[in-house]
Amino acid sequence: MNEQRVFMDENVQKSCWGVTVWTVLALGGALALLVLFNDVESAQQAVAIAG
Repeated sequence: MNEQRVFMDENVQKSCWGVTVWTVLALGGALALLVLFNDVESAQQAVAIAG
């Protein structure tokens, strides 16, 4: 029973890191688009089209 708990904890931890990585990548991409277009309105349109 204790082994199952450790397994579940590892799955939750991996899942949490996966969500963290995707969030950082998404925010980084949005920031890169903002810098690329250098205009908030154009960057918002680009993010809306990409998403």
